[in-house]
Formats: sequence, structure tokens, C-alpha cells
Amino acid sequence: MLNEKVAELLNTQINKEFYSAYLYLSYSNYFSEEGLDGFANWYQIQAQEERDHAMLFVQYMQNNDAKITFDAIDKPASDFQDHMEVLKAGLDHERYVTGLINNIYSAAYDVKDFRTMQFLDWFVKEQGEEETNASDLIKKMELFGSDPKSLYLLDQEMAARTYTAPSLVL
Repeated sequence: MLNEKVAELLNTQINKEFYSAYLYLSYSNYFSEEGLDGFANWYQIQAQEERDHAMLFVQYMQNNDAKITFDAIDKPASDFQDHMEVLKAGLDHERYVTGLINNIYSAAYDVKDFRTMQFLDWFVKEQGEEETNASDLIKKMELFGSDPKSLYLLDQEMAARTYTAPSLVL
């Protein structure tokens, strides 16, 4: 049985992950409207990943007979000034999610919930990768985004991204 505080934080994380998917769909839509279909694809895949993360938390909660409560999903921002604003917001959001994961891990550690800590280990690693990916996008946009030909090539690189579902064993 999960500790009450840990279960509450895990449940909150489910809703945050679904919000993340919604947010990245908003980013995807922005880039699609801007004619940058590669970036739209990149964020569409981000949205799929976040949805799957939420489902992993759902499954973990169900496997531990914990009650799940789904909250309303907040409306994400959708009025952006430029490409860089979206990319920086993405990095900020990933850092925020890292903090949420760390808070759950800390609560699990406090009550010696090693099973939850082991479950969260994958997410800790994943968040490191997510922050790196978001930071790399910003660096690439800074380097190439002001040149239309280079931006076109960068967009093509983003279009090549494919989706791979997580392979986390619960």
C-alpha cells in the first residue's frame, strides 16, 4: 500500500503529465501554423510521450491499489511571439516537471518506499534527456534559426523524429 502523501503526489503527476501532452500539442499547433511541419512533428511526438508517461503513472497506481482522481486540464498557452519563445517555454516546462519528479522521489525516500523510488528512477533519467533535448533545440535555433535555408534544414531534421513508446516494466 502506498503512503498517502506519495500516492497524492503520484496522482498529481498523472494530471501534470496529461497537461504536458496538451501543452506540447499547443506547441505543435503553433509550429504547424508557422509552416514548420518538422517542429510540429517533434512536439507532436513530445505530446505522445507525455501521454504515455501519464499512463505509466496510472498503471503504477492501479498496480498498487491506489485511488486515481483525474482533474481538469488547464488550457495551455497558445499565443506566442516567435519560435524561440516556444522553445524556451518547453525547456522551462521540462525543468518544472523534473522538480515534480524529484519531489515525489524525495517523499518516497522519506518513507522508505523503495518500490516507488525504483519506478521513478526511469523518470529521473528521462527528465535528464528531456532537458538536454529541449536545450539542444534552443542552441540549434540560435545557430540556424535566423537563416531561412538553415531553418528549413533544421525543420527537416525535426521531421525525421519518430515515436518510440517507453519500455518501462512495472
